[in-house]
Amino acid sequence: MQILIINGPNLNLLGRREPGIYGTRSFDEYLPELREAFPDFTLEYFQSNHEGELIDKIHEVGFTYHGIVLNAGAYTHTSLALADALAAIDSPVVEVHLSNVAAREEIRHKSLIGKNCVGSISGFKLDSYRLALHYFEGLRPKRVGFRV
Repeated sequence: MQILIINGPNLNLLGRREPGIYGTRSFDEYLPELREAFPDFTLEYFQSNHEGELIDKIHEVGFTYHGIVLNAGAYTHTSLALADALAAIDSPVVEVHLSNVAAREEIRHKSLIGKNCVGSISGFKLDSYRLALHYFEGLRPKRVGFRV
């Protein structure tokens, strides 16, 4: 399965930005662990601080990849354009957040992109990505029957 992990604005600073909220590891340090844990997946990674670049990448892969794991950062709560891009594609999208957005500022309680995602995972720091990949693991075809 070909899965794209997309991180939005300020997530390039993971490990350095507000470690009490987001943790002390960078995503680049974590990605090899995800690849090892999901060897049957082709995991690609893209990060941008720019809304248009995120939309362009979603358009590029959203009709051919098996899924997208999206941490849109603050654009989750503000970007109708990103929500529209997700509505336009065929690939299923899982929305992820490292922090528990429900326990944060009120503006973070509403997701504009959530209605165009198959689900949302938040509050598990970097493990939110692993949990999202487990969803896609469940979509893989299963062997049926008995082995001889």
